[in-house]
Amino acid sequence: MSDPESAAEPAPAPSRSVEFSAGGVGPWPGELPDGPQYDPELLARGDTRNVIDRYRYWRMDAIVADLDEHRHPFHVAIENWQHDLNIGSIVRSANAFAADTVHIIGRKRWNKRGAMVTDRYQHVQNHPDVATFVAFARDAGLPIVAIDNVPGSVIIETFRFPERCVLLFGQEGPGLSPEALAAADAVVEISQFGSTRSINASAAAAVAMHAWITQHVSF
Repeated sequence: MSDPESAAEPAPAPSRSVEFSAGGVGPWPGELPDGPQYDPELLARGDTRNVIDRYRYWRMDAIVADLDEHRHPFHVAIENWQHDLNIGSIVRSANAFAADTVHIIGRKRWNKRGAMVTDRYQHVQNHPDVATFVAFARDAGLPIVAIDNVPGSVIIETFRFPERCVLLFGQEGPGLSPEALAAADAVVEISQFGSTRSINASAAAAVAMHAWITQHVSF
């Protein structure tokens, strides 16, 4: 299932699209704050990025360093054989739920539009094929929890997610490859009650990540 072209492709840089938010703020009013986390340019011209208030006017590297202090111990992995448009949205959700790292299995290039530049703040790692990814997960002691509605899967409402694990998602339509399913320590499906056979891949990823949050994060 590995893509022979992926080895020749350069690793992608963080998306360069402009990061705007309707809730942006203007130049810092009054005396400027003192701290290495602040970006002088943002203080001077304002901060229109889509970041939470805590990170207003902060340098990007300072935000990443602060996130690293409290990322959750679950990882997210996505097979990337078809340049699925859902990958960007999954990266965005991984950032929202403070996942440790997103792992792209297959092509290094992926559609970043749905990420809304959250890939600037989220660790993203590439694995050329399923075997390489599985070797990483085993070495890191991360159980692989595949999310797919296939025979033998366990419904998510009854499944207890390991605190340290990697949630593995497939492509829109075909789902996970047979190789990926065979490598999984558990296969979990999201209960559905309507007429459609499956839900959008990025929606499924958000549901699974939030299920992990409800089991392991105290409020």
